[in-house]
Amino acid sequence: MANWSDPRIGASQPTTDIGRDVAYDAGLRAHMLSVYNYMASAVLLTGIVSLLFAKSDLVLALVNWNTGRPSGLGYLAMFAPLGVVLWMSFGINRISAATAQILYWAYAVLIGISLSTIFLFYTQGSIALTFFATAGSFAGLSLFGYTTKRDLSGMGTFLIMGLVGLIVAMVVNLFLQSGTFSLVIAAIGVLIFAGLTAYDTQKIKSLYFQLAGTGDELRKAAIFGALQLYLDFLNMFLFLLRFMGNRN
Repeated sequence: MANWSDPRIGASQPTTDIGRDVAYDAGLRAHMLSVYNYMASAVLLTGIVSLLFAKSDLVLALVNWNTGRPSGLGYLAMFAPLGVVLWMSFGINRISAATAQILYWAYAVLIGISLSTIFLFYTQGSIALTFFATAGSFAGLSLFGYTTKRDLSGMGTFLIMGLVGLIVAMVVNLFLQSGTFSLVIAAIGVLIFAGLTAYDTQKIKSLYFQLAGTGDELRKAAIFGALQLYLDFLNMFLFLLRFMGNRN
């Protein structure tokens, strides 16, 4: 989403000065820790907002109970986060790190409101089980993306193409309403976002070496990196819920 161009992932890192290497390593660890803190905090905030909203009567206004589809307010809750993320993406070169941070937390809150309806359709136990399964998978995949020496940039191109195809398939299934096709889409979605988790982690790590020492730009990179991982986690969770979720 960021307009920064990634450096070549397989490029060699500075090795001519030991002190510089140590500084880069410490800086990279601090940067990745910042990314993961932002990401985990947003997931926690989304979960809290979602649960609190689900326990209020307001959640009932998000669903049209005659059709089983979102109500007008429900569609607003669904598409409002899209507006925020587009604002962040297209305004990345104009907004400050502080503004990006405010928009990031606002996005997490709006997603929490939108996701509150899952508590109407799935049991809390199955939601919790799916969450922990997603968290474990995400941790392993992100660790792989961070530690692997393999260049994942080619895989990223393939995954992005697959994501476009997935979106098209989901739109088609809005008209077909096929349960079997929906499960196939969910299975493919889990695989795509599992791959994107590893790819995005490596990309965030690589981008650090391009932006190290740039101050505000590096802080924005941490926020946008966290947003990418947050979206990977969220989508993997939602697709897994299709399989692991028990209906109320």
